[in-house]
Amino acid sequence: MAPEVFVQLAFLILTLGLFFAVLKLSKQALNKVRTKNRGTLQSNRHFVHGSHLLARARSTAHRDQSLVHAKNALAEAEKAISLSPRDSASHFLKALALDLMDRKTSALRSLDVALSIPCVKSLSERERGDALVKRAELKVAVNRRRRIDSAVEDLVEAVSRTESNSKALCLLGQCYEWKGLREEAREAFEKALTVEPGSLVAREGLDRLGSCSS
Repeated sequence: MAPEVFVQLAFLILTLGLFFAVLKLSKQALNKVRTKNRGTLQSNRHFVHGSHLLARARSTAHRDQSLVHAKNALAEAEKAISLSPRDSASHFLKALALDLMDRKTSALRSLDVALSIPCVKSLSERERGDALVKRAELKVAVNRRRRIDSAVEDLVEAVSRTESNSKALCLLGQCYEWKGLREEAREAFEKALTVEPGSLVAREGLDRLGSCSS
């Protein structure tokens, strides 16, 4: 066999080998993407179902039935998390279900995960603000004396992200009031009234502080 033919044959074999290697790797990558997409789709289904169950738990007047729906919502949230552990929304759903079941310390831990990196990257500014407000609520409920400063930090960040959040402003005003910071509390309540003129919480707060705000 001539040297030129031998070189060409060797080159052809090498080219075919590389082609099949790339083809195999491409198929493996495609399968991984398909598996990931399938897992994301299933996770979203569990999240949506859990959200519906949580809404039913909140809307029913019967405590026992509400707990049943909350427990089922929790189960759906955990299934969603098992498929997409970095999806902050599923951790948030889990926290809300736990809170409805009066498991506030566990709910607080779930919110800590939801607001941690990399999970928090999946939240919009508004969603992140809502999660911060909910975490602040839980901190105050679990142990106001020890956690109030941390709750204030969450609320200040929430307001900085969405200044139109009346609930955050009202809770921030209450926290300042508990800390004896009357002027800061008054300012927060007044801002809440600017956002939501009909807010009873803000007006009651200003009344306690002796404000003449109309």
